[in-house]
Amino acid sequence: MSETKPPFSVRVEPLGRTFEAPDSLTVLEAAGFADLRLPRSCRNGTCRTCMCRLVSGAVSYIVEWPGLSREEKADGFILPCVAVAQSDVVIEVPDAVEII
Repeated sequence: MSETKPPFSVRVEPLGRTFEAPDSLTVLEAAGFADLRLPRSCRNGTCRTCMCRLVSGAVSYIVEWPGLSREEKADGFILPCVAVAQSDVVIEVPDAVEII
């Protein structure tokens, strides 16, 4: 019998909101279920609208090479629309808003 992993937490700064991100959802999808709107457009890793900085933690991608340069990746940028949390994560998203 396989055990399900508990979801990781994602904290969005400077908003200070935290939500759970199960490995079955991208960070962007999990934010939506938590009534949090992150900038987005294409949702497939090409338009870069959702690009934000990963302050701490680790993510993996559901696409082979998301639309980031090597330099952007090295500088800590991620695309939450195709990123899945692999640990507890803190991201910096100045344009994030709570959905009321």
